[in-house]
Amino acid sequence: MVIPLVLIVVITVADLRAPAGVHLGPALVVAPAITGSFAGPRLTGAVGVLAMAGQVIIAVFRGGITTTNHLVQIATLAVLSVLIVCFCLVREQRGRQLAQVRSVADAAQHVLLWPLPERVGPLRIACLYLAAEEEARIGGDLYAATRTQGGVRVMIGDVRGKGLPAIGEAAILLGAFREAAHQHTSLSALAAALERSIDHYEAERVESDGDEGEHFATALLLEIPDESSATQVISCGHPPPLLLTPDHSVSSMSLHPAPPLGVAPTAMEDPTLDVVSFRPGDTLLLYTDGVIEARDRDGSFYPLAERVARWTDSSPEVLLHQIRRDLLAHVGGRLGDDAALVAIHRPPTSQPGHRVGKIIHAGGSRH
Repeated sequence: MVIPLVLIVVITVADLRAPAGVHLGPALVVAPAITGSFAGPRLTGAVGVLAMAGQVIIAVFRGGITTTNHLVQIATLAVLSVLIVCFCLVREQRGRQLAQVRSVADAAQHVLLWPLPERVGPLRIACLYLAAEEEARIGGDLYAATRTQGGVRVMIGDVRGKGLPAIGEAAILLGAFREAAHQHTSLSALAAALERSIDHYEAERVESDGDEGEHFATALLLEIPDESSATQVISCGHPPPLLLTPDHSVSSMSLHPAPPLGVAPTAMEDPTLDVVSFRPGDTLLLYTDGVIEARDRDGSFYPLAERVARWTDSSPEVLLHQIRRDLLAHVGGRLGDDAALVAIHRPPTSQPGHRVGKIIHAGGSRH
């Protein structure tokens, strides 16, 4: 507020001391214009009144307030000040609308993407969601985790598209997982149930909207037992997770992906089931393609595996914090696609009894 007030005083004094042919009074409109950039309508209006008072003082000492030139200047300053106040009113109204929209978006995100607990069984979990459309705050990427008998089931997925248009399909997939995860004893049966839910949703959408465009979702399903390091994984066209070990190594799991959900319904009748080793002290990093396909100004993809090698001994929360900061720096502050990450850590105190190699089975599902 010091700047516009000082400008009013300086311009008024300068005009009074200037030669007779020099008129600086019209420059007083700068004061309310500057105030309108950071203040509300009332404060901007008050500064406009002070600017008009400065113009009146100039008129009194420079030929009289009734002269045509000074009357025009005062009237012009008054009109411009009113216009600036109206602009502030419109800006405040839109600001309130945006705040309301963001509040609704935050509520929708909590309903759609329930915050994952820090601990699920013996596992420590952290999650991160970065929406490409900042105003939406949510989009087509998704994740979920639920406790089952003797273990934990986790899903991360990516619905085709981004922003608000993808939210409906993401909600269907999340709801199907939360329900089916407790109804099916095998991970293969869970994958088949998710496929049926997507197919039913697409059939209803085509019938109601007539939209026969290509709609699908990639997904990664994991079943992590409490008493064994043998973790089952089914990839439905989704990027494989990274395995971070206590010896500071980072490796991408070699999986046998099935087609994405919604592309080939028969493929989910007997999907390929991989079994990988997830030992105490290890961390699994799940992510969507919005992370690895993020580009910098030169068009280079974000080297996720290379970057996370710096933070293999970090907790899940710190790991995702470091990735978030590094990823946004890589893209210059804004992503071109939604991105989601889930870090799962098995503490060293957890001692599963069954130890296996990194990949101990790859093939058809076993029931």
